[in-house]
Amino acid sequence: MRTCEEPRPPNGQSPIALAAGQSEYGFAEKVVEGMFIVVNSITIKIHSKAFHASFELWQLQGYSVNPNWQQSDLRLTRITDPQRGEVLTFKELTWQTLRIEADATDNGDQDPVTTPLRLITNQGRIQISLKRRTKDCNVVASKLMFLLDDLLWVLTDSQLKAMMKYAESLSEAMEKSAQQRKSLAPESVQVTPPAPSAQQSWAQPFGASPSPSSIGQYFDKHDMKESSYHLLISRLDLHICDDSHAREAGALKHGMLGGAIQLTFRRMAFDYYPFHRAGDACKHWVRYSEAMETRGQWARKLVSEFQSKIEKL
Repeated sequence: MRTCEEPRPPNGQSPIALAAGQSEYGFAEKVVEGMFIVVNSITIKIHSKAFHASFELWQLQGYSVNPNWQQSDLRLTRITDPQRGEVLTFKELTWQTLRIEADATDNGDQDPVTTPLRLITNQGRIQISLKRRTKDCNVVASKLMFLLDDLLWVLTDSQLKAMMKYAESLSEAMEKSAQQRKSLAPESVQVTPPAPSAQQSWAQPFGASPSPSSIGQYFDKHDMKESSYHLLISRLDLHICDDSHAREAGALKHGMLGGAIQLTFRRMAFDYYPFHRAGDACKHWVRYSEAMETRGQWARKLVSEFQSKIEKL
């Protein structure tokens, strides 16, 4: 993979649907979604103008799950609401070991001498929720949860500085990509009744006769109101050590040695809602609390003040 100076155009319609000669969510999509994927090892190399990185995964598995993140009958891994013309699907990726390594490129703006950044983790998983329109299979919203167990990370000060430079080099491309997604995000979803073939996959107990109201309630329970990305680490032990060799002689002369910092985080979580607008409700957020409602009132007040100033101008 290589970072782009300018973001690429959207992918458009699902290639699976186009190859099958269909335009709506149908049999071909269901077959591909039901596949159980097992990969012994996979390596992803990323090249940028400032650094190059590699991701190595061992014992990668990908499969469909029900809304409770349990493996079950494939007919229970999707929820289709014909009234909305939308379908929810749920996926999970697991692996045994993940290795991440990043280093500066020769022609980058980094310092001539840099320390490669390395991170090795044990078991982890990614939970993916997708909401798509049944008429064209386009993704309306998505939710991605990156879950890690105990994580030990030893960083030197030079690695920490390099990591900040790597993040800075990617920020411009990420900002352009975010602006493109926001410009293409629909103002409101146009609900169109799907074709009859897309109405056969309601997630429900077998033998029960579904009703539009029950399907709508079940859909609302697991619906994604907006796209979001989440990172949850059960325990993180972070060690930051001083490895400055240039000051080693002077430190020993004055009787001083390098220092170190140990930080321990438990149940550390990051939640990112890239399309959330200022002043909108936050009750559908993963970790919503009453304190957010106070923040919402403050945000709505600022938005109204900003709009009044724009109207005057």
